[in-house]
Amino acid sequence: QVQLVESGGGLVQAGGSLRLSCAASGSIFSDNTMGWYRQAPGKQRELVAFVTGGGATKYADSVKGRATISRDNAKNTVYLQMNILKSEDTAVYYCCRMVPRPYVWGQGTQVTVSS
Repeated sequence: QVQLVESGGGLVQAGGSLRLSCAASGSIFSDNTMGWYRQAPGKQRELVAFVTGGGATKYADSVKGRATISRDNAKNTVYLQMNILKSEDTAVYYCCRMVPRPYVWGQGTQVTVSS
């Protein structure tokens, strides 16, 4: 059974940085497409970024240029580095195994950006 555990969230001032981590177990991690989603209060969950097993990446327009997704297959871990944080980045961030289906979600980690 695949399990994802996020860490690294917290309270940060606007303009600051955070690195989120997601440790995966229970699957052949290097083959998986891994993503980060976020959900702000009262809003739908949205894709922030994903990285394929081959290392290709894609970002939401709202974070392009401020976020970097990366993976360490030796550690079965995917990261999301967020810089120049804005108040609108405040959300619960979820790690997700996107491929293969079905989606598998972590429990989420809260990121709060204070202005």
